[in-house]
Amino acid sequence: MKVKDVMHDGVAWVEPDTLLAKVAETMRDEDVGSIPVGKDDRLVGMVTDRDITIRTLADGKDPLQLTAGEVMTDEIFYCAADEEVEDAVRIMENNEIRRLPVIDHDKRMVGMLSMGDVAARAPASLSSEMLKAVSAHHA
Repeated sequence: MKVKDVMHDGVAWVEPDTLLAKVAETMRDEDVGSIPVGKDDRLVGMVTDRDITIRTLADGKDPLQLTAGEVMTDEIFYCAADEEVEDAVRIMENNEIRRLPVIDHDKRMVGMLSMGDVAARAPASLSSEMLKAVSAHHA
């Protein structure tokens, strides 16, 4: 099974200079917990709801004064639309991440692969394995 058969198509994204209030609004409107950050048509980071909480509020910073670029995670993991779901799941497991941006052969972002996508469309054994690996640090 290919990633393109499991992922959800299309992705809302923001630029590094986008204010966090707008990032949070986009998360709410899209009903997602992470937003890719792009610059010059390239993926440069990800902002998660956790990033907003930990890197702003928990550090005593004013989230209304910060941008996506100031709180984003800049180590980016991604997968290709035409790669096997099992390979993408290994990336998620090895890096304990719950969502992967999906790129096409032109290196353009075409979707996102989440744990929920895998759970809903991939074999149950793969979903179970992924959940255990990604959540291992909580055990």
